[in-house]
Amino acid sequence: MTELGLPEDIKACLFDLDGVVTRTAVVHAAAWKEMFDAFLREREGERFRPFTDHDYDEYVDGLPRADGVRAFLASRGIDLPEGDADDPPGAETVHGLGNRKNALVLEKIRTDGVEPYDDTLAYIRAARARGLRTAIVSSSANCRDVLRAIDAEDLFDVRVDGVVAAERHLPGKPHPDTFLAAAHDLGLDAPRSAVFEDALAGMDAGRAGGFGYVVGLDRVGQADALYEHGADIVVKGLAELGGPA
Repeated sequence: MTELGLPEDIKACLFDLDGVVTRTAVVHAAAWKEMFDAFLREREGERFRPFTDHDYDEYVDGLPRADGVRAFLASRGIDLPEGDADDPPGAETVHGLGNRKNALVLEKIRTDGVEPYDDTLAYIRAARARGLRTAIVSSSANCRDVLRAIDAEDLFDVRVDGVVAAERHLPGKPHPDTFLAAAHDLGLDAPRSAVFEDALAGMDAGRAGGFGYVVGLDRVGQADALYEHGADIVVKGLAELGGPA
């Protein structure tokens, strides 16, 4: 193991954004709940069952927005038209609901700002100082704006986010394609790259891609599930792995 708590042959670190680099996972969870509860309340009336923390972890956390909408609606036996990517937030389509959720996220970020995990930023700087390459891998289409808001864009050699994934037609997590693309863009392969994720779908992607090391960030008390989905190690913060001398 290196001073960073990684196997010696790891040469690149691939970081998820929400819940790993920034404290925005809770913002996304709140936006999903607000959007789905309003939709379900109007649709189900007295039979209304709210969107739960389990629903968030099981169906939407870490997935591209439209995939999350589809997965949750399927769990409730609800079938909506796909619509188009530019559907207005009020449209009762898969993309319309996704855009409604995104509008809520942006409103919450504008109101409350974005807070980074300082130990993650310190770890990234330490990794780069030791010659490791770094990438940000996120399903969010707002990734670049969030990184700029915390002055962290220059900490990553490569960015593969929701915008890049759409341009390259890359399926999102739990598929490993976005992580594999980031490693490729860094000039490395999966066995020499480490994945840092807090979502179960991210663990699945790390395992499916054959990455050299998969680090699970346990932000919500789901360490056992992170291990079950493919983590090699689970920590509450990256300071536990090592980093700055």
